[in-house]
Amino acid sequence: MAIKSSKQNEENERIITPKEKDSDLQNDIKLRPKNLSDYVGQESIKKHLNIAIKSAKIRNESLEHILLYWPPWLGKTTLSLIISNEMWVNLKHTSGPAIEKQSDIISILTWIQEGDILFIDEIHRLKPQIEEILYWAMEDFSVDIMVWSGTWATSIKMEIPKFTLIWATTKLSMLSSPLRDRFWNILKLDFYDIDDLSKIVKRSFKILDCSIENPKVFELIAQKSRWTPRIVNRFVKIVRDYKIVGYEVETQSWIEIIFWGLWVDPLWLDYLDRKILENLNINFWWRPVWLHTLASMIWEEEDTIEDVIEPYLLKIWFIEKTSRWRQITSAGKKHLEDSIFL
Repeated sequence: MAIKSSKQNEENERIITPKEKDSDLQNDIKLRPKNLSDYVGQESIKKHLNIAIKSAKIRNESLEHILLYWPPWLGKTTLSLIISNEMWVNLKHTSGPAIEKQSDIISILTWIQEGDILFIDEIHRLKPQIEEILYWAMEDFSVDIMVWSGTWATSIKMEIPKFTLIWATTKLSMLSSPLRDRFWNILKLDFYDIDDLSKIVKRSFKILDCSIENPKVFELIAQKSRWTPRIVNRFVKIVRDYKIVGYEVETQSWIEIIFWGLWVDPLWLDYLDRKILENLNINFWWRPVWLHTLASMIWEEEDTIEDVIEPYLLKIWFIEKTSRWRQITSAGKKHLEDSIFL
């Protein structure tokens, strides 16, 4: 069945997007865990980091460099903040696209203090010449700065205080072997299970002073979150708002009504997810379609489709993809036939 939605709804930002929204920032400061003991999920990573941090403190040295990867929106920034809190050091945050010139990264390194943590997101988008500077900074804690130009050009070695570099990427395969080999700690984040997400829901309600105690409500919100804490907390705040204005939200039926009003269907797809599935199903039937063709048909950027929308559809086996084309699966077709989304 085709999706019926107004253009205004399509232009609004998706409530279920895992990307950080401006409205998330203020409450996320309250809800964000500050240390490993408050951090729910990712148990193997927590165990590894706990040992590494304790060892670094005993040795009175900086933590070894860390590479965090895959998949997107699972709290790499939060984990970096926790590491800096556990190590009692400052955290400096930037991203690959923001570092355009060699002078940009040198400027950042100039302000590094002993023991600081430098967190760089989207490292797969760093330029090769920037990577080369960071190689030396990671291993020798120094960088060469060019002075003057032309025949008078020379380089001066600048020493950098020992620091920890945390790099994050959603595309590990795009990193060169020499780059990966420079990390002692390579940690893979994974999607959260329902039990852990239910614990996050309960914790967030408590922090927000919202007296909801029904475990079934916790579980239902967790199930709708696409295994992502950020979406969990966004839903928690929405349910909190309904409760504040007088709605009885401690039943599963009321939670379902709230989600239906948010354009989230029984399998937690919203209008944009279904728009992609509808286009693959109706316009291309069983034929594969190239990414740029699909992007132009639904008026979305290719990066948005690839990084924000597709990961969930792939995980629930509603689409198949290669580097170029996409195709709806039989499970995706069946969901469109069995569910109604007005």
